[in-house]
Amino acid sequence: MNPDDVRSLLSTVEDPDLDDDIVSLGLVNAVDVDDERIRLSIALGAPYAPHESQIAEHVRAALADTDREIELTAAMPPGLHTDEEVLPNIQNIIAVASGKGGVGKSTVSVNLAAGLAERGARVGLFDTDIYGPNVPRMVDSDEAPNATEEQTLIPPEQYGLKLMSMDFLVGPDDPVIWRGPMVHKMLTQLVEDVEWGQLDYLVVDLPPGTGDTQLTVLQTLPLTGAVIVTTPQQVAIDDAVKGLRMFGEHETPVLGIVENMSSFRCPDCGGRHDIFGAGGGEAFADEENLPFLGAIPLDPAIRAGGDGGEPIVRSDGETATAFKTMTERVANNVGIIRRQQANTHANETEK
Repeated sequence: MNPDDVRSLLSTVEDPDLDDDIVSLGLVNAVDVDDERIRLSIALGAPYAPHESQIAEHVRAALADTDREIELTAAMPPGLHTDEEVLPNIQNIIAVASGKGGVGKSTVSVNLAAGLAERGARVGLFDTDIYGPNVPRMVDSDEAPNATEEQTLIPPEQYGLKLMSMDFLVGPDDPVIWRGPMVHKMLTQLVEDVEWGQLDYLVVDLPPGTGDTQLTVLQTLPLTGAVIVTTPQQVAIDDAVKGLRMFGEHETPVLGIVENMSSFRCPDCGGRHDIFGAGGGEAFADEENLPFLGAIPLDPAIRAGGDGGEPIVRSDGETATAFKTMTERVANNVGIIRRQQANTHANETEK
């Protein structure tokens, strides 16, 4: 058996999203064969995403009858990376944004990060809301980062998440009254001076709106994609459109739309009540031809989890399942973007 034989077998493995097999798509980076084992490198860029785990399983199944040990490595093609890349040890950076405040964007950020960590990924959570940081409370963390001799910061950890927030660096009740240039300088320093280590995902919780912080993040970080959070009512969607256009202007892929506070199940009568309307987020996603990542119910347990520092995605029940489904869809969509990048790279290399 030689590498061409292996590639022939791998050509039976279909990508569940890109409508072709992994060989034709250029997702097989390298094949090495000896008498005992087959070593493979496959362009998979979203660790613990269900669809990429499925691809890996199908690769092993396709080679099961070769009587060789399979050593499978998931890695993006080396040509997609540069030495000057910002945060080169972080595989994927996901921004979570909203057009307006009060729609539960930080709740989505925290539960997305915790959900990815629950799946086994190495995850960081970066709270970039300079003026109203509240992620530390939502994960029950009051431990300040440690400083190294080189004056870099080692982020504290909670629930398997590496955390960074302005809340760690100021007093608990101290207001931050800064102009735009100071915000830009602080965020840039936090990007450059934090020892994140090797991460599969860094979830960036943006403040609401389209201001200085968002611009700094878009200009500084190599975002893999963005998640936009809205509630069902039209007022929130009107502002979410502005956030969507902001990412479009900076050529940042949008991973999808989350509809938060979707409906309320009455604990007494069991009926559902659409307090903020119904279906607005899903309709918005359809209009913009974007993935709909799921509807999160209006559940008092979410508020209790946020105030108590226990992300609800770590528990059981309908609401936890909604967040877990959202997390899986985000990870799958990250995988689509990364495999599309690998496919484009392969096509350009062949020319």
